[in-house]
Amino acid sequence: MEKETKKGKLIIFSAPSGAGKTTIVKQVLKSGFPFEFSVSATSRAPRKGETEGRDYYFLSPEDFRKKIDEGAFLEWEEVYPNQYYGTLSSEVERITDKGNNVLFDVDVVGGLNIKKKFGDSALALFIMPPSLEELEKRLRNRNTENNESLEKRLAKAEKELSFAPQFDKVVVNDNLEKAVAETIELIENFLENE
Repeated sequence: MEKETKKGKLIIFSAPSGAGKTTIVKQVLKSGFPFEFSVSATSRAPRKGETEGRDYYFLSPEDFRKKIDEGAFLEWEEVYPNQYYGTLSSEVERITDKGNNVLFDVDVVGGLNIKKKFGDSALALFIMPPSLEELEKRLRNRNTENNESLEKRLAKAEKELSFAPQFDKVVVNDNLEKAVAETIELIENFLENE
């Protein structure tokens, strides 16, 4: 009888833009946990320093829509007109079939959709900014937004904050070191429980 390979678990990180989610994820990735990062797909253009297959799978809006029609995504969302983000099912299968855990850095709706599909095999973490005012300050300091796109991001962030109670755990990022330590503890507890 062939031994069944144990499937990996899923750790989902979601937050409004500017909450510090990606910074926390990068710190967690350095902590030695046995998981792989799920690379999302997007139809937006690469930002300076981003690499295909490491940061995102960059697709044209047409190719993204074609993959949606083919049912290739575990979850996807049109965040802004013609700007899609999503998780390819093949990416998750590639990682979990090896018995490895998967780490997701996805938007709020995507995070909840993944949690719904995987239930107790997934830990959904919401990274909360200390306040909307602090979030606006962080986004302004990035210098990647014009006033119109900043206003869109802030309006979206306000809506996304209302979803926080639907996540398994909420981590307030008012102190990066403390938020990273709390996140690591939550993941350790989740991975230890079978």
